[in-house]
Amino acid sequence: MPRNISFEDIIGWTLRVGVLISAVFIIFGIGLIYVHRGAGIYTFKDLVAANSPVNTSILPVSYINSRTVMGLNGLAYVLIGLIILMATPVVRVAIGIAQFAHERNWLYTFITAVVFINLMLAIFVIPALVVK
Repeated sequence: MPRNISFEDIIGWTLRVGVLISAVFIIFGIGLIYVHRGAGIYTFKDLVAANSPVNTSILPVSYINSRTVMGLNGLAYVLIGLIILMATPVVRVAIGIAQFAHERNWLYTFITAVVFINLMLAIFVIPALVVK
């Protein structure tokens, strides 16, 4: 007899798989940085220094492209892992909307949808409005 899969199971697996995939990308990227003694224009010393100038404010998402990924640029893989790690709880909130709608709990569906919209604004809109 097939087992009924609950939303809690789906949420649990989503969080586990998201963190695991993220960790694989980050560890692989760190390994590439170590093997290549750096990443792209940044030397290993630049990347591991306590006051390193390399951070996400100078590395936009566009840094991840076919050239950096196919060229096994470790920094690109670390960024992919970080993006997956940040996306994991966002996916959890989206699943929460589906869960509450399925349960016909409209108040929590609405509240969770508001949370999801706030997350989307914080991730995509607000950074575009902030001027350096």
